[in-house]
Amino acid sequence: MSVTAAAPSLTPDHWAECDPDRIAVLVPGTTSLTYAELARQSRALAGNWTDRGIVAGDRVAILMENRPDYLVVAIAALRTSVRLVAVGIHLTLDEVAHVIADSDARLVVTTARYADLAGAAAASAPAVEAVLVADRDCSPLAPGFDRLYRDAAEPGTPSTTGNRQGAFMFYSSGTTGKPKGILRDMPDVSFAQGDPLTAAFAATWGFDEESVWLNSAPLYHAYPLQSCTSVIRWGGTLVLTERFEAEETLQLIERHSVTHISVVPTMFVRLLRLTPDVRARYDMSSLRCVIHAGAACAVTVKQAMIDWWGPILYEFYGGSENVGMVLITPQEWLEHPGSVGKPAPGTISVLGDDHAPVPPYVRGGVWFDHAPRFSYHKSPEKTAEAFDSQGRASLGDLGYLDEDGYLYLDGRRVDLIVSGGVNIYPAEIEDRLAEHPAVFDVAVVGVPDDEFGQQVKAVVELESGFVGDAELAAELIAYTRATLAGFKCPRTVSFEPSLPRTPTGKLLKRVLLDRYWTSNEQDRR
Repeated sequence: MSVTAAAPSLTPDHWAECDPDRIAVLVPGTTSLTYAELARQSRALAGNWTDRGIVAGDRVAILMENRPDYLVVAIAALRTSVRLVAVGIHLTLDEVAHVIADSDARLVVTTARYADLAGAAAASAPAVEAVLVADRDCSPLAPGFDRLYRDAAEPGTPSTTGNRQGAFMFYSSGTTGKPKGILRDMPDVSFAQGDPLTAAFAATWGFDEESVWLNSAPLYHAYPLQSCTSVIRWGGTLVLTERFEAEETLQLIERHSVTHISVVPTMFVRLLRLTPDVRARYDMSSLRCVIHAGAACAVTVKQAMIDWWGPILYEFYGGSENVGMVLITPQEWLEHPGSVGKPAPGTISVLGDDHAPVPPYVRGGVWFDHAPRFSYHKSPEKTAEAFDSQGRASLGDLGYLDEDGYLYLDGRRVDLIVSGGVNIYPAEIEDRLAEHPAVFDVAVVGVPDDEFGQQVKAVVELESGFVGDAELAAELIAYTRATLAGFKCPRTVSFEPSLPRTPTGKLLKRVLLDRYWTSNEQDRR
């Protein structure tokens, strides 16, 4: 789908003019934001920032829970040609301080809930000029803080529809180290035209003014923020929550006639844990499109969800770097179970250790051909590693293609286990263990081994009602041996109350490696 200057419906202003009372953002049971309010408040913020001397290309950081103000700030940033730096609210003080300082943010936008964290982090960031608090009714502000909304500036604030489009600046999730800022060229379009990066969302996911999108994912992550702002551009309604609860999700889908929802596989697992009578209690017929990504989804889990909700599950593979996207429809997945699909658009290459293409079903590094350029902020070495001499880009993932060109992922290259000179791919083992009824979540990592260099270890989060003891560990190992070659099977199994995942479902294997690599080395001494 192409976006042109003759598409005024791609801004909240259009809906504010033709249907001002239309709900843009709804927080169930608490508050809502109309399109008229969204347009007025985001224009006022844009004007305030301009008065402060914020210019095109400047960074404004946002540290905020999921709430309507987040969308107001996001639209204001897109109006003013700035880069909005989305900061994770689950990060530590040191991590928040790193992102704010590293991004060179001039303003930090926050709420009363996170004001102390934002203020402490901003104190070590030389470029920060003010911390702006969204809550209108909070107590008197300390020095260095100001209110986000200045009511006197709202009336008569000029439209910023003709301004150049701003952009979001996301930081990598830190699954393999300290987060890095991801920069791409500012889009050479006006705010009225909209970012070409998300212009295809309407056609891909079927966004229109009748869409109702339920979002429980943190807005500081790339896909949730990009998709939610896209829904608003197209006149839909965003139903926003702070966290995912399985039965509450079913309630919200029925109550608000939700048409679209984005989830990660762990949410599927939690939904499937609901008893049959609870599942049958709610009407899911309004759902048109269920989108999932962020982590590998076990074939049995996805099949169970399709059996329940029907063939409306769409899966994609990509990254915050936006070098490409692989997409699979439910109909394609039923014919190629386990695949994440084909590029949409473009092509991909799977390359071996010699960086030459490999045949179907042979594993290698996944590369997006003719990838759009991006850079990791202040990290030219990491940027160079992401591209090859032929303009291909990689997110560091491993996988293979079948004879029809469908991609199957095998995890990340940094997670590859090399035992006795043989490559072992954790995803294959994780998929097998995930089928066991005792396993709620699982990670497979390599730990030191005197003889083979590394050995396979499984770390398991159990379903309720199971006890993680030596007997169950032996049962799980035997379970893998029934279908996998012996060298792939775990030598040991450990049990954890919960596995370290980001709110978008990405498994933080570095946390497990830090723990079990060290403990395994100590055991060998």
